[in-house]
Amino acid sequence: MKNLKKLLALVLAGAMALTFAACGAKTETETAKTETETKTEQSDLEYIKEKGKLVIGITDFEPMDYKDADGNWIGFDADMAKAFAKSLGVEAEFVEIEWSNKVLELNGKSIDCVWNGMTLTPEVTSAMDCTKAYCNNQQVVVVPVDKADSYKTAESCKELSFAVEEGSAGEDMAKENSFNYTAVKDQATAVMEVASGTSDAAIIDSLMAAAMVGEGTGYESLTYTVGLNSEEYGVGFRKGSDLTEKLNEFFEAAKANGELEKTAEKYGVQAALVK
Repeated sequence: MKNLKKLLALVLAGAMALTFAACGAKTETETAKTETETKTEQSDLEYIKEKGKLVIGITDFEPMDYKDADGNWIGFDADMAKAFAKSLGVEAEFVEIEWSNKVLELNGKSIDCVWNGMTLTPEVTSAMDCTKAYCNNQQVVVVPVDKADSYKTAESCKELSFAVEEGSAGEDMAKENSFNYTAVKDQATAVMEVASGTSDAAIIDSLMAAAMVGEGTGYESLTYTVGLNSEEYGVGFRKGSDLTEKLNEFFEAAKANGELEKTAEKYGVQAALVK
């Protein structure tokens, strides 16, 4: 009988030990789950502050984002992005991206925002959390100066072969007008295609055209003619990002204290600012 009691006691002790072990394991699992959920719920603002930088996806796009003689990124968008990052207590880091991959780059967290004269198309606003518009723009046709008189309407341009930036509003306009086109890396490349004679024309942003082609620029033999649309620029963040409203507030403050106008005048884009 004694032996039987001892055996029962040992069985009960073992069962209790297993129960406590299971409880302990459950607690550790729950703790790990809670920590994972906390990390998942971390806001974009907390995320960039933790790493100490705001990573900005751009392309080479004068006068918005381009490099100076020392290789530093400057331009209207670049300067405002630096000022915004500073207001958040972090550094601004610029990363050149393939424009057609901007949403993938953003959602994959290789960048934190797209700030590069980005047209607020339905495709963009459905895929990103976008700020209010800050600049007006349009897509224009760039052709050699000596051929400009022949291409004053969209209809007259249908015989041309175009170069456009892949995934851009320029490509959208080429499709909309049933133009024959080749998609290239960026708008600067599209202009080079026309200058070299590889393409008859290009479709680029009017702000870029004003800075890059015509008298006093690096492409004096080119000019722009037809305006194909009317559009607005905005900055894109990940869906649900709390940085969107932060930037809207920053823009309002910069407009009120004159910083926005002053920076725009520096790069010759003041007439394009949304009033």
